[in-house]
Amino acid sequence: MLTIIALRLAGLSLLGLFVLNFFVPAEFKWAEELPRLSLINRRIFQVHAVFIAFILLLSGLLLVILPHELIEPTPLARALLGGLAAFWGLRLWMQWFMYDRELWRGKRFETAMHFTFTGLWIFLTTTFAVTLWNNFQA
Repeated sequence: MLTIIALRLAGLSLLGLFVLNFFVPAEFKWAEELPRLSLINRRIFQVHAVFIAFILLLSGLLLVILPHELIEPTPLARALLGGLAAFWGLRLWMQWFMYDRELWRGKRFETAMHFTFTGLWIFLTTTFAVTLWNNFQA
């Protein structure tokens, strides 16, 4: 039961990130920043941003609607859980090793966001890894 709750909370978190993507362009002034890129790089960036948001939506819906399917000891459930654990584990690593500290250190809001997202990536990675572990124990 606790696993189902954690998976649904993870799904709600991903849906929240999906919604947050509607505010990111204005917050980070993409309309001003993107014209500086070449047309091909601008389009690649835009396409990737849309597909990341779409994956957040699909993953969130899967976790909210079908969490019971992921705790079943099936190859598909294990592949999905392993992929999600790896994806969010890599995102956690990138939070600390790809974003320069100068972007957040000494800035109250940015530091709060850095640690908030670190906590979210830890929650997501742990939820999927523990669920995968439990799936193999079933």
